[in-house]
Order: sequence, then structure tokens, then C-alpha cells
Amino acid sequence: MKAKRVILWFRQDLRLHDNEALRDAIHHGEEIIPVYVFDTRTFNGKSKHGFRKTAKFRANFIIESIQDLRNSLKKLNSNLIVRIGKPEEEIFKIAREVKSQWILCNRERTSEEVFVQDALEDKLWAIGQEVRYSRGKMLYYTQDLPFPITHTPDNFTAFRKEVEKYIEIRSPLPVPSDDFQELSIAIDEGKIPSLEDFSYSPIKDDQRATFTFKGGETEGLNRLNYYLFDSSLIKDYFNSRNGLLGGDYSSKLSPWLAQGCISPKQVYAELKKFESLNGENKSTYWLYFELLWRDFFRLMGKKHKNQIFQKGGTKQEINPQLKNDVSLLNLWIEGRTGVPFIDANMKELRSTGFMSNRGRQNVASFLINDLHVNWQMGAEYFESMLIDYDVMSNWGNWNYLAGVGSDPRENRTFNILSQANRYDPKGDYVKHWLPELNGVPSQKVHRPDTLSLSEQEQMHVKIGADYPRAMIKTEKWT
Repeated sequence: MKAKRVILWFRQDLRLHDNEALRDAIHHGEEIIPVYVFDTRTFNGKSKHGFRKTAKFRANFIIESIQDLRNSLKKLNSNLIVRIGKPEEEIFKIAREVKSQWILCNRERTSEEVFVQDALEDKLWAIGQEVRYSRGKMLYYTQDLPFPITHTPDNFTAFRKEVEKYIEIRSPLPVPSDDFQELSIAIDEGKIPSLEDFSYSPIKDDQRATFTFKGGETEGLNRLNYYLFDSSLIKDYFNSRNGLLGGDYSSKLSPWLAQGCISPKQVYAELKKFESLNGENKSTYWLYFELLWRDFFRLMGKKHKNQIFQKGGTKQEINPQLKNDVSLLNLWIEGRTGVPFIDANMKELRSTGFMSNRGRQNVASFLINDLHVNWQMGAEYFESMLIDYDVMSNWGNWNYLAGVGSDPRENRTFNILSQANRYDPKGDYVKHWLPELNGVPSQKVHRPDTLSLSEQEQMHVKIGADYPRAMIKTEKWT
């Protein structure tokens, strides 16, 4: 028997395709009230070390995603009710007002999100309503895995070997084909906020940005189709994935995956469709491989819970060398370390909210292993800035690079100079983001700390004035 009225609470699942909570709402309710709440703690709150929880690039992406979701729901004779505040309070108000029976949503597993879930449940019990949970973040269903979450292998390779050849990935759920039943009550749809409503400064176009992310399921599916079918760029993904400049060296799907605008199962389904038409190769496998890593980090978060946020990580082994040095951290954040490969990547992040995977690994290693700054501070900065921030992928990767993660591989220290020469051999990326080094030839551009005074004059750059002196001499990596 269907309930008269249910609330469908959208969280980080901002899509109509492959959405279990949506399917369950259609199955269990006659009238469905879709709701999204802009949590003021997420948009206005601060992290432990004082960073804004969500910087403007991701905030804008989310706003765009909500507008797209509202547009899509309107095409199904529905709407998205938007509120600003604390979800446990705003959804409770709506539930009491409309006299719904259930609130349906996809379950989250990390502490801040669980706190909201629990607080909402407590309030709803007082009026005889309850939350019904679905799942929708992972490629694999946990119930299909050959082990309980608590027994998930702590080593990625062991996890992969137990899963990839033996467990079937389910097909994504389709978008609803029928219109929603018209509501028998009136409810204010609510205004979708602007950046200014959260006191963000306007986003200014940076001419150096080589790719523009636009939020929403529509754009996410378009990007997936472009990367696979329109351009066939996927065919060379394994070779191009460590690129630094441009929009096509990687899939760029991560922001849409992070906000749930596209489903990992949808990506996989389209990938298999591409392989059926064009054949498999190492590149098509590698995109699946990256989705598998995403699942692994999520399972590590479920298994080890808040340990992923602690200084000792899932190993619970604290590195005593790492200090909360704000002055060093700020030089790293501002791209003023005097090490061009690090500074260029940090400038890109600060200007666009995005950085390549290769860049992320290098700047994290530099902060941890060269500056000896507490890795948690870097993880919090990434949490604030990244347009594709995903709780478990971000903190799992920082655990991994800090050597406190579950995977036992040792020595994650990157040779920054070797990495720069390998992935930016002509210095094109560095010069793109650090134009003050344009006059420096490729053989010197990654080592401006070695320029003599006469070379600086000849190349029209003064170290210590036009470009910072190196915090770490590059001879360390020679």
C-alpha cells in the first residue's frame, strides 16, 4: 500500500537516472515532494583550521546542479522544493506541514552527514514519521561484495582481485518515464540562492583556465558522451591521464560524480557500450580502475570511520615530524614556495577550483615530505577549494600520501624535479600559470633557484622579487 505523501530528500545524488531513493519514492508514495536544503554549515561554516568548508567554485557548481535538477523535475510535472538552513530542521518543517509519511533519501556514511541523518530521525519520531534509506554512491553494491564491510581488505590490490573478476556490476536504474502525480497541497518552491546569498565574491573568468565546469546532470551526461563517443578520447586515456594542460587529457567527470550528478554505474554502463562498439584496451580498463579506487576509498571510510580524518589515519600512526605550521602552509596555498611545479599547480587550484591528479599528488607530497606540515591542513584546504571534493576520496588519498592509510606501500615521497621534467618537460604548464618565468628556457624553468644574477638579468626575472626564492633548493632532488 502506497503512502499518501512522501518527501524525496536529494543530497549528493543530484540526478534522476540511477537514483534508488527516487525509485523507492515512486514505489512507496502517491504524491512525491522532492526537496533540497542548502546546509548553511556547509556553505558558511569553517573547518578546524579555519578554511571555509565550501569555496565559491564548488558552491557555484552545486547551485547550477540544483537549477538543472529543478528543470528536469519540472519536465516530469514536479518541482524541487529548495530551502536554506539546517536540513534536519527544514525537512522537519516541511514534513510537519505537508503531513508526509516517510522521508526517502540515499544514505551517507561520514560523521557530519550521519549527524544530520540522526538529528532528523529524532525529530521525525516525535510526529510519527521516519527516514527510509537507499544507496547510490558506489559502483558496486556492498551486499554484492564477497566480504562484509568490516572485512574489506585494507590493500587496494587485494580488494581489486577479490572484486573485479567475480562480482557483477548492476545496471543503472532508468529515469522515470511517467509524470509525477500532481500535488494536492500548495507548497512554496523556494528560491535557489546565488553566490552572493552566501557572501561569496563573484567568480571572475581567468583567461588561464583551460576547462569550464558547469554543474548538473545534463552537463555531466553530455561530458560523458563527449569523452566516450563524440571524441573517442577514452581510447588514449591511459597515456594522456597524467596531463596538466587542457580540457581533454582526462575525463573530467569527477565533479559530477562527487555531487551525484552522474552515477558511477552509468559511467560503467556507457563504458561497456563503448567497448562493445570499439573494443577494449588498457585505457578503457583504466577508467573502470579509477572508479574501483573510488569504491575502495568509500569502503575504507565505512570500515575505519573517523580514523580517516585523524592525524594517524587508518593506521593510527602519527608522524611526529609533521607540524601545524601556518606560515609554511600559507606559502604553499598562495603558490609562493619558489618551486615552480608546485606553485603552478597551487595557482591553478586557487584560480579555478581544479587541479590534475598528477598535480595533487605532487603538491601533497611536497607539503608533507618537504615542508613537514601536518597533512590534515592540506586535506582541509583541498576540502574547501576542490570543485570535485568527495569526502572519502579526498581524505583517503591524503591518508595514502601521508603514509597513514590502509594500503601498506611505503615511500610515497615524490621527487618534485623528476616529476616536473617528466610531465612538463618544456615548462609549458609552469609558464602558463607563472608568466613571470616566460623568459626562462625549458632546461632552467623548473630550477630558477640555480639562475645566476647575469642569467636573471638576461631572462628578465629577478629571483626574490619577480618570483620567490626557493623554500626547498631543487638540488635536493638531483
